[in-house]
Amino acid sequence: QVHLVESGGSSVQAVGSLRLFCTASGYSFDSACMAWFRQAPGKEREAVATSSWGFVWILYADFVNVRFTISRDNASKMLYLQMNSLKPEDTAMYYCATDIHHSLCGGLPKASAFTDWGQGTQVIVSS
Repeated sequence: QVHLVESGGSSVQAVGSLRLFCTASGYSFDSACMAWFRQAPGKEREAVATSSWGFVWILYADFVNVRFTISRDNASKMLYLQMNSLKPEDTAMYYCATDIHHSLCGGLPKASAFTDWGQGTQVIVSS
């Protein structure tokens, strides 16, 4: 059974940094497309970054603008999102997601393309 658990969310001041963590279990993490999504109140869930297996293909949403870094440790089955220079508009619930049927994420897919989700971790950025 696929299980994803996010952590690391917190309240921070603008221009601060946070590191999000996603612990995965129950499937072949090293061969799966992994992604970070976020959802702000009243807005659609949007992709932040994706990581195909083995770091073959990493993509970021335009709004990331080199501020965030996605990474993964296949041995530990961990996905990370390092977020720097945070802005108030980054305030959202951040979710870890996987598409266990595909190794390549194929760009920045919509949320519907992903098979499994964590429960989310809240990030609040104050000005």
